[in-house]
Amino acid sequence: EVQLQASGGGLVQAGGSLRLSCAASGLDFGNYGIGWFRQAPGKEREGVAYINNISESTLYTDSVKGRFTISSDSATNTVYLQMNSLKPEDTAVYFCGASAFQISSITADLFRFWGQGTLVTVSS
Repeated sequence: EVQLQASGGGLVQAGGSLRLSCAASGLDFGNYGIGWFRQAPGKEREGVAYINNISESTLYTDSVKGRFTISSDSATNTVYLQMNSLKPEDTAVYFCGASAFQISSITADLFRFWGQGTLVTVSS
């Protein structure tokens, strides 16, 4: 059974930092890409960052470039999302997903497995 366990959310002031973790089990971690998505109330799920565990290439949505960094630890099958300079508009439930495809855009339809969300709240 594939499981993705997201954690690390919380309440932080604007300008602060958080690190999210996505621990994967039950899949061939090295042959999957892991993406982080977020969904704010009343909005669609948005792709935030992605890392391909084969090529180690990364993708970011424009609004987080320069502030968020995605990384992968194959020893623990965990993907991290380091979020710095957080803004109130980053407030959302953050989800991680796993995709076996080579992707060029962080699109939810390309991800087969999903973890539960972790809430990030950024106060102004």
